[in-house]
Amino acid sequence: MGRSRRTLPEELLLLALDPATGTTAQPQSLDLGLAGAQLVELALAGRIAPDGDRIAVVVPRPTGDPTLDCALELLRRRGAPVRAVHWIGGPRLGLRQTYLSHLERCGMVAAVAGQMCGVLPTTRYQATDTAISREIRTRLDSAIRTGVPPDPRTAALAALAHAVGLGKHLYPGNEGRSSRSRLRDLIRHDPMGGLVAHAVMDVQNGAAAQPRRGPASAGRQAAPGARPATEPVRGVPMQPHRGSMARAVAH
Repeated sequence: MGRSRRTLPEELLLLALDPATGTTAQPQSLDLGLAGAQLVELALAGRIAPDGDRIAVVVPRPTGDPTLDCALELLRRRGAPVRAVHWIGGPRLGLRQTYLSHLERCGMVAAVAGQMCGVLPTTRYQATDTAISREIRTRLDSAIRTGVPPDPRTAALAALAHAVGLGKHLYPGNEGRSSRSRLRDLIRHDPMGGLVAHAVMDVQNGAAAQPRRGPASAGRQAAPGARPATEPVRGVPMQPHRGSMARAVAH
């Protein structure tokens, strides 16, 4: 995968960054959304595919993106398709910081040091190339305004933005109500994005223990030797913090 194109996790994170405060909207659900965005990006790259409400690795070849390839390898090691809701709900400490640090290295954001309560060091992130953020937002606005079915990447971005609750951040107040409704409706235009978005919402609603029934998964029995469906999936490990006191990431 060429690095000239931004990945969905990067675009979702840029959408969530508040240009005025340098903080991320919906930080807790955003972490789930980033894990889900990795799945969609891997599907767009042809590495994984949906299998009912599960995710199966179809091509284990690396993409060239280290963070995505870490997720792909973890999926491959499972040896059997994993439920999307369990993958997304698994521990992924440090995933948001990993992507923020990557965007900083690429020059898309700049880290701004500060303090919380005058004591605890904090770091906020300001977008340095606002044209990129505007381009992402324009794609989303166009899909909402025109009603024309968007391309799979934009449809998946819309589905994830809705799933993590960015609608009220992007289209606030009563005047944004119709836009938020149309953002939600875009979820139907990409099957993989829809599967992942529903999984993100299921995790937030505490429904991870119950399988999402679908035509392809009805009546399916577990493969011999497969791990229990309720077993959580381990995710990207936390990146170590530098210094004697961990920097608090902007929320």
